[in-house]
Amino acid sequence: MAEKGSQARSTAGAPISIERIAAQDGRYMPQAYYFVHEALAYKLRQLGEQRHLTAEELLDGIRQLALERFGLMARVVLEQWGVKGTRDFGEIVYLLIAHGLLFRTEEDSKDDFKDVYDFHEAFDESYQVPGEL
Repeated sequence: MAEKGSQARSTAGAPISIERIAAQDGRYMPQAYYFVHEALAYKLRQLGEQRHLTAEELLDGIRQLALERFGLMARVVLEQWGVKGTRDFGEIVYLLIAHGLLFRTEEDSKDDFKDVYDFHEAFDESYQVPGEL
């Protein structure tokens, strides 16, 4: 997945916002969409180059950024936003693609996001307290 811009045009030509996409779809809070954009940029910075990310790479960036930002509360925060598994991130990505905010290649599929990691294992069991106590 790669970023196109912060706003896309609706079929009527007016810009469509993340808030509007979230409201129209109704499954996920706007914060989840913004977080996907932030995680994409986070992972690209980590890689040190601007390029297309695979679903697995994006999901790795999402996991890392969520743990860094929210710590032990990462899974709870994501669930509050309506995201309960990696497949939900695929739904968000493909909604952003449908509205022109991200783009995909022919090799990309929504199924690439299916069950990539378990949220309990990725966010609860793998969390390590930073620094020394």
